[in-house]
Amino acid sequence: MALQERLEKFKKQQEKCQTTLSTIAATKAAAHKPAASASASANGRNAVPAVKFSNDTERLQHINTIRKAPVGAQMKRVIDLLLETRQALTPEQINEACYVDMKANKDVFENLRKNPKVNYDGQRFSYKSKYGLKDKTELLHLIRKYPEGLAVIDLKDAYPTVMEDLQALKAAGQIWLLSNFDSQEDIAYPNDPKVHIKVDDDLKQLFRSIELPRDMIDIEKDLQKNGMKPATNTAKRRSAAQIQGISSKPKPKKKKSELSKRTKLTNAHLPELFQNLSSS
Repeated sequence: MALQERLEKFKKQQEKCQTTLSTIAATKAAAHKPAASASASANGRNAVPAVKFSNDTERLQHINTIRKAPVGAQMKRVIDLLLETRQALTPEQINEACYVDMKANKDVFENLRKNPKVNYDGQRFSYKSKYGLKDKTELLHLIRKYPEGLAVIDLKDAYPTVMEDLQALKAAGQIWLLSNFDSQEDIAYPNDPKVHIKVDDDLKQLFRSIELPRDMIDIEKDLQKNGMKPATNTAKRRSAAQIQGISSKPKPKKKKSELSKRTKLTNAHLPELFQNLSSS
């Protein structure tokens, strides 16, 4: 009996010791957790943040390329901008629109200020065309001042819709648009009856003395030799006619039949219609 009591007592002591050890372990774990958090926080404060590249890197590289480009290339960007917008812009507005920084690049600034296509009023830059026109009325008035012709290339940048207005004036028969034989450029001529155009007698005689070929094919060949495109293609037309079995010669006109006395008259009450009756 004494041995059994001692074993029970020892068992209780073991359970008590186990409970005490568990409590001590839990207390130490709780004390260690805030310290670890504080350490992590301290390490976070001292850590160097990772470098994050801008999402706009591509645009910045594009701007840098433009500003390192030759002076002529930067000038062209500005002139194209002024031509497109038709507005007077400050250097800051130009920099914002096309990334050419004229304040940082004095060469670009000075060359643009002296450029014949650019007007500078001391504050703003604007596009300057050869002829300061605003609309179709002013365009027609200008062309009528030049009966010897006005080069279209000098009018192209007058205002945004000038080419459409030239075609409209041509369609209305108010001007002629003809190509120059030497330069192959269009020339605008006024088509105004009040405009007096004098033609030398020698030129008239030369024009009248030119004998044209009788065959249209020869005429077309002469036009092509002189750099002009014929409006017709006689060889192709004749070839197509031969394939289809159609004669290229014009058909003789049928003789108009005349009324005779044997014709039954149904409009006897209109005798003037039958005054030319032929006798049979």
